[in-house]
Parts: sequence; structure tokens; C-alpha cells
Amino acid sequence: MNKIGINNEKAEVLSKQLNDLLANYQIFYANVRGFHWNIKGEKFFELHVKFEELYNDLILKIDELAERILTLGYRPEYRYSEYIKTAVIKEAGQTHNGVENVQNLIDSFSILIQKQRALLDLSGEANDEGTNSLMSDYIREQEKLVWMYSAFLNK
Repeated sequence: MNKIGINNEKAEVLSKQLNDLLANYQIFYANVRGFHWNIKGEKFFELHVKFEELYNDLILKIDELAERILTLGYRPEYRYSEYIKTAVIKEAGQTHNGVENVQNLIDSFSILIQKQRALLDLSGEANDEGTNSLMSDYIREQEKLVWMYSAFLNK
């Protein structure tokens, strides 16, 4: 058992999956910053603000994920070269098109939600309430965002 009472082997598996999630969050964060900086067109004012709100939230989640990995007794990855190798979410191309950017958000959230659901299962099996609670909160928030961004796209 580790210092917080979680089986060491299960904590290691959780930390690896959390590092994978962290890589995806980092790439997503960089994409959203780029969307914020480069947005143009009819919905500029609305999307510029929304992208800023989102990247500010993402940076908090990135820190929480890294700290959770540390809490489990492992080290969070911090190298973008590793994030790029690991992440399913890929760097977005240079785009100023709001519709394309919002679709990218929906696609990225779908990936994150899927990964977080897998972590929710693992953390439940490991009796890791800290990770479980974090994943549950993220999923709830992001499901609502997917609905809202989909409504923006009239889907």
C-alpha cells in the first residue's frame, strides 16, 4: 500500500493513465490557446471570450492532474515531446475558423471523456476516491460543454 492507502500496483496503473490524460489535456490546452489567439470572423467576440474561459479552466485541470499523479506517488510527465507522442488529441492546424475550432473542441472533449470514464472505472476498482471524484467532476462538466458547443453548431 502507498502512503494514502492505495495498492501500489493499482496506483501505478492509475498514474500511467493519468499521465496519458495529462498529455491529452496539454495538447488540447495548446490548441485552445491557438484558437483564442487566431479567431476571426462573425463570432469573434463571443468565441474569443469562450476560448479564454476554456483554456483558463484547462490549465487548472492540468495542475490538478499533475498533483494527483504526485499524490499517488509518481511523477507527472512535463515534456511536450512526450505529450505529442502519447496524446490521441493532435495539434490543431493553423485555423481562424470558429466553426472548425468549435468542432475540434467537441472532438477533443469526446476523447477526454472516454479516457476519464476508463479512469473512473480503474479508480473505483482501486478504491481511489480522490481520482474517482476528480474524473466524475470533469465528466459532468464536459458533457454539458459538449451539449453547449453542439448547440452553438446547431447539431
